[in-house]
Amino acid sequence: MDRVISVVGHIALDYIIDVERIAEKNESSPVIDYEEYPGGGAANIAVAIGKLGGKSQLISPVGADFEGSDYEKILNEAGVDLSSLYRLKEEKLPKAFIFTDKEHNQATYFYWGASSKFKELEAFPVDFVHLATADSVYNAKIAKLANFVSFDPGQDLMTYSKENLETILTHTDILFANRHEIKRVSEMTGKSFAELKKMIGIIIVTCDSKGSRIYTDSGEFEIPIVSVRALDPTGAGDAYRAGFLLALTRGYTIPTCGKIGATVASFAVQSIGCQTDLPDWEGMKARYEENFGELEVL
Repeated sequence: MDRVISVVGHIALDYIIDVERIAEKNESSPVIDYEEYPGGGAANIAVAIGKLGGKSQLISPVGADFEGSDYEKILNEAGVDLSSLYRLKEEKLPKAFIFTDKEHNQATYFYWGASSKFKELEAFPVDFVHLATADSVYNAKIAKLANFVSFDPGQDLMTYSKENLETILTHTDILFANRHEIKRVSEMTGKSFAELKKMIGIIIVTCDSKGSRIYTDSGEFEIPIVSVRALDPTGAGDAYRAGFLLALTRGYTIPTCGKIGATVASFAVQSIGCQTDLPDWEGMKARYEENFGELEVL
């Protein structure tokens, strides 16, 4: 039976807006087109786990506009457990507004909405938790109560206090970061990468088109990307984490977990929107075996 993976972070709506150009201060720019997509890092991961056939639970504050919404229906259809959401009637769902011009320059604005209340909420014990980008105060609370912690500070790292970051890292079993974030973690904590490796059992450093490198006590593993025609790289990291974590809870070896993560990520980048084209387990397995050979038998 699959282990439940609790995911902490944002449930948000993403507005992808194409503009002629990014407006300067006190200027306007014509909007060419826009689309609304379900998003939020935690929700992206939970949905991907659910579509792969795993068990995921979302821990996130949502506003009054979530109740009965299309997004709530999407999450239910993906099999995501919504019983631990904090439903705040006086708040609104977080929203990301992503403006992209013809040269692919971007400007992003994020409305925290209900997520701004994270730090005021009481955490509760969980078994296996993934801390996605969210509030550092709440993440520190729940990290101390969990049996197993996976941590991805992401772009919110700059909002973390040193104290909260060190508290979370003390309880972290898996750390996900890109090259810039891992450098920043070292700078904020005063710990070298070698010291971080001794402290944390598994560190996964993503390197964009160069794939990822996984550091463990038993060795280092290079994981290549699965090459596809990419339309939107936005959800690749979330899909990778979902595939990796589900594979880990199912008992696959670390290199295989990385390859499964890379395979799931290849589906996410094929379409616009972080949850648009996520695979089931059989679809993932077929593409995995096209690229890496037969999936190991447990």
